[in-house]
Amino acid sequence: MASSPEIRRFQERDGADVIDLWTRVFGYGTAHNDPALVIERKMARQPELFFVAVIDQKVVGTVMGGYDGHRGWIYAMAVSPEVRGVGIASALLGHLETALRALGCLKINLQVREDNAGVVEFYRKQGYVVEPRISMGKVL
Repeated sequence: MASSPEIRRFQERDGADVIDLWTRVFGYGTAHNDPALVIERKMARQPELFFVAVIDQKVVGTVMGGYDGHRGWIYAMAVSPEVRGVGIASALLGHLETALRALGCLKINLQVREDNAGVVEFYRKQGYVVEPRISMGKVL
């Protein structure tokens, strides 16, 4: 694989690659995280904030964002293990930050599983800080 990815908006033809990537990286085990459902719902709401990194016509990374007029959010940042460490995640993150900034977003939030120290360190290097918050959720 080449090392410089093309960063672009998600396209329908990327679906199978994204589902494969997310399944390998996240191992989704709950219905609300079904990759096909996540893609379908994202395409119905702010599809302009769903980006992929492509090398040799293969999706090797993803990031989704959201913006509600108050805060931006980062979701589904994933890079294929075979191409990690060459700047793909940083490029995806920068692309999303630029898109959110263009919408008027002044602050971006994200959530990382507590046991994922490597990802926390990645975001720290990108200028993100751990904030004293309690994250809560409810599956409907």
